[in-house]
Amino acid sequence: MSGVSGVVVTHEPDHDLEDCLAALAPQVRELVIVANLPLEIELPPNARLVQNERPRGFSANVNRGVAETSGEFIVIANPDTDPAPDTVRILHAFAAARPRCGIAGPQLRYSDGRRQASRRTFPTVRGTLVRRTPLRRALHPERSQRRHYLLDEQPAEPTPSDWLLGAFLLLRRKMLGELGGLDEGYRLYGEDIDLAYRARQAGWERWYVPEAVVVHHHQAVTDRRFLTRRTLWHWRSIARFVRKHPESLRAL
Repeated sequence: MSGVSGVVVTHEPDHDLEDCLAALAPQVRELVIVANLPLEIELPPNARLVQNERPRGFSANVNRGVAETSGEFIVIANPDTDPAPDTVRILHAFAAARPRCGIAGPQLRYSDGRRQASRRTFPTVRGTLVRRTPLRRALHPERSQRRHYLLDEQPAEPTPSDWLLGAFLLLRRKMLGELGGLDEGYRLYGEDIDLAYRARQAGWERWYVPEAVVVHHHQAVTDRRFLTRRTLWHWRSIARFVRKHPESLRAL
């Protein structure tokens, strides 16, 4: 077992999906698309589709995709990501040289070229209340929570991280096996924080590798609208994290 496999999860129609597959497929040995809906697209030669009989959450779909692959490392990618041609090679070379690197994340950029704050500190209750309620409009967390978003740090070299956004990550299969994969109790949101937290507890390193670049056509639905179904999923994820890791409250 060697090399890198790819897993892309799609839950709804996404016009960026074909571009994502075209960019990622040449960089991985095999590519699995796990879909909650019927897809009628032309797949790259090394890709195959896994269609769910019923909709499943993001974590469950990632775990299913991982089970369908065999690489020592797995890239998990959102359909709205567009990796540069050398992204997977850079992440793989970095992680393969460090036996305890369980998670490696690239530099994410918005479509207009701006950096996305993809490397972050573990969240606090106070900060989450600001970010995920109407308080956001008054307190402007992108300015008041610079430490959480690490906005004053723009590392040019690989840097250890608390957690990295799950839009595009390189994961070591050995770590996933040890941790039992992503927690399927998270329907959407929070699973990347939970994975990184459990990885830290088990002694696995999480690294930000800015030389690897991915464009993330991020819609930021929960940043623009409140009291939606996604908002409910987000708060359920927060509650689950606190129930699982009550000791984290001491640092909040």
